[in-house]
Amino acid sequence: MPLRFKRSLRELSLYCSINPVTERLLKSYPSLASQELQGKESLAERAFLAWRGVSLERRLELLKCLIAQLRQNTSNYASLITQEMGKPITQAEYEIGKSVRGCEFYLENAARFLKPEVIPSDAGQSYIRYDPLGAILGIMPWNFPFWQVIRFAVPTLLAGNVVLLKHAPNVPGCALALERLFLAAGFPKGVFQALFISHQTTQQLIGSPSVQGVSLTGSDRAGSAVAMAAGQALKKAVLELGGSDPLVVFADADLAQCVPIAVQSRMLNTGQSCIAAKRMIVVREVAKEFTERLVTAVQALKVGDPMDPTTVVGPLAREDLRDNLERQVKSAVRQGAKVLCGGRPLPGKGFFYQPTVLQAKAGMTVTTEEVFGPVATLLVVKDEAAAIRLANETLYGLGASLWTRDLAKAERWVPAIEAGSVFVNGMVKSDPRLPFGGIKRSGFGRELSAAGIREFTNVKTVWIS
Repeated sequence: MPLRFKRSLRELSLYCSINPVTERLLKSYPSLASQELQGKESLAERAFLAWRGVSLERRLELLKCLIAQLRQNTSNYASLITQEMGKPITQAEYEIGKSVRGCEFYLENAARFLKPEVIPSDAGQSYIRYDPLGAILGIMPWNFPFWQVIRFAVPTLLAGNVVLLKHAPNVPGCALALERLFLAAGFPKGVFQALFISHQTTQQLIGSPSVQGVSLTGSDRAGSAVAMAAGQALKKAVLELGGSDPLVVFADADLAQCVPIAVQSRMLNTGQSCIAAKRMIVVREVAKEFTERLVTAVQALKVGDPMDPTTVVGPLAREDLRDNLERQVKSAVRQGAKVLCGGRPLPGKGFFYQPTVLQAKAGMTVTTEEVFGPVATLLVVKDEAAAIRLANETLYGLGASLWTRDLAKAERWVPAIEAGSVFVNGMVKSDPRLPFGGIKRSGFGRELSAAGIREFTNVKTVWIS
């Protein structure tokens, strides 16, 4: 199907599934009419009144069924992810596995996290309980179309809320598969619903009385719009936004360990990850060796058909994402950045871009904007203090990694790093056992762990004489 026809089709139907390898339309879906959306809102309200009364034990039984469904359908779900947004198939399978592990974590810990907490006071009895709020709107991204929905929805549902999912317009098949997943696991109708709605309708929905909170994973621009709408309606919001994570390499770093992790972090999901190591800040003493190792490793990555299990880097998810990446790289080159490898789109069909290493300086486009694609930016500094200063010279504050053999020194620097997560000698990642989120323009609120399951609850104080 010609690209110009696909663009006009997008205007008519907001939700279009387009294979990023073949550039062909898989299927399009119409947006909900106003009356249809009202019906889904009413269904969510009715479902909440019943769901809040369902025991946690019963909710956990349904979660066990959901885990079984994920395991049984791993291959189908992974193939769907790859077809819609181009993730290499082995990484898509890993995403489903991670979704299972996230569910298992809450299966084991939800009761403990939601248990009323006795607090001694001047009362005869006083305690805190965690009560549900109602329908929570989840605005979710395309880059991890199953995991990022699961990590939001499962704890939210276990806490007694219901979920309305506004998924990214380029992964409608994943959105519907998730809705069917919850129904197949036995969750009552209306407890989890996928909505095909525009950005404008989403803003209006945030203000609706049927919605009691909103969780967004997306860009900082989208976060600003959602935060404004939620603030005007006085609704609770959790925002997990973009990142420009630094990977800081001190002179005593183990480069044999560091470089493979740096490449994996940057190129995972074709570089389309908010917590990727986007800025590699290296102390001068080891810059030459680090650079040589990095370029050699990046050049060895296999780019190609994401359905091939040996492929490491697939296409970008959409044509406009590839075009924007090309713009960022060209801008950096005009500003004086040096292309050490890659640096251009691949010819032919598909939204492919060469795995790239740029040697850059602070203030260039690729250091001030979030770069969403297989482009690693290398920055050389004179010493450790300069490395930490540069790591913090960003609007974002999602994650950071620090590489050194001296762990005591690393822990001294950790408080100085402005990020929601700091990993020492490891790749920044989300882990169900640990809170996940950022500061600055990377958002606010936390997902996962005890913090995540309590975000959309009424933390209620009970005082009894």
